[in-house]
Amino acid sequence: MFKKLFKFGKNKEENKEVEKHQENVVEDIKEEQIEEVENQEDTLEENIEIINNNQEDLIQDNKINEAEAEAEAEAEAEAEAEAEKVETEIKEETKNEQVIEDIVEIYSQDIVEEEEDQLEKISQESIDEVIIEETEIEETIQNKVNLFDRLKQGLTKAKQGITDRIDEVLKSYTKVDEELLEELEEILITADVGVNTTMNIIEQLRNKIKEKGITDPSDVRVELKLIVEEILTNDNSTLDVSHSPTIILMVGVNGVGKTTTIGKLANRYRQEGKKVLLAAGDTFRAAAIEQLEVWAGRSNVDIIKHQEGADPGAVIFDAVKAAKARKVDLLICDTAGRLHNKANLMNELGKVFKIVDREFPEAKKEVLLVVDATTGQNAVVQAKTFKEVADITGIVLTKLDGTAKGGVVLAVKSEVDVPVKLIGVGEKVEDLQDFDAKAFSDALFGN
Repeated sequence: MFKKLFKFGKNKEENKEVEKHQENVVEDIKEEQIEEVENQEDTLEENIEIINNNQEDLIQDNKINEAEAEAEAEAEAEAEAEAEKVETEIKEETKNEQVIEDIVEIYSQDIVEEEEDQLEKISQESIDEVIIEETEIEETIQNKVNLFDRLKQGLTKAKQGITDRIDEVLKSYTKVDEELLEELEEILITADVGVNTTMNIIEQLRNKIKEKGITDPSDVRVELKLIVEEILTNDNSTLDVSHSPTIILMVGVNGVGKTTTIGKLANRYRQEGKKVLLAAGDTFRAAAIEQLEVWAGRSNVDIIKHQEGADPGAVIFDAVKAAKARKVDLLICDTAGRLHNKANLMNELGKVFKIVDREFPEAKKEVLLVVDATTGQNAVVQAKTFKEVADITGIVLTKLDGTAKGGVVLAVKSEVDVPVKLIGVGEKVEDLQDFDAKAFSDALFGN
């Protein structure tokens, strides 16, 4: 380039211009070089800065990594320490558990042996209790069987007078018609069932025959038994003396077995463990007091009495006071039966009831009317009369074993509408029985 410039510069001025131009070119080249160097320096500085920054990042990352590594190492160390601690605790617990197991095994063996001894003892006691319970059940069943046998035996005459005659009539017929029903009606009336009750029974029987289409006379007997049982059934037919104290007032005319019934009841409830007291309130009848004293002695119970002819109300008053003082469970009171008219009867019984209501309000009261089954329809009349003057809660039918006209049970229950609670079917104490409609029907109809 210089040669070309020099070649063209033929004079001094041209040379100066050439030199100047050369200087400019050189200056440009220098500037370019300087600029290039500066650019290189900038690039270098930038690279250095980048390198520095990268180094700082690397250093920071290294620090972070080192911190994380340290944390991980610490965590691992802590985990190892915790694992060693847990392992130690497990070993300790295992050791303790083994000790506990040894102790439990020792005590368990003792407990097992003790429980075996107790179980053996309890088993023997249970066996004894079961034997006693079974014995009591057998005795109860046997007693019920014995009572039912006595009931059947006591109703022998009534059965002969009613169901045996019914069976004869039924056997003589080959079909069921009105003539058969008329004969059954006659048997019931003559057995003291009563006209009204008999008509009711025959009407029910007629309806059942139509309803069930009965054509065999033998089937009539089954329906008749069910009707009789239904008439006699009453939800309140049980004499309940479970409440303490209870007072039983016995009413009825002389000669029906009132005093004897009191004695038998006293004996029954005394044997059941109740504390019983008797009151000789029939002061008008000769020897009534002495007769009740005999029964009190037999039953080993106390009796409250006055002299013959004394005021019956005074006897009952003293008896109530004695019952409360002695804390008796059951007070049974005899009352006068020899009263000439309804007015006298009402006055005497009225006084007795007022005394009981006033002096013994906490006691459960039962008023039992005693009637003689052998008197037939007179028993129904007596029941109606006493019902007019007293709140009768139950009827005792005595001497059922002595009559072939046992239908009076149906008449009394149906026409007086008072439940029969007790019946007498013999002379012995156990012959005074609680009235059970089904058992009575079974015994009467021979089941």
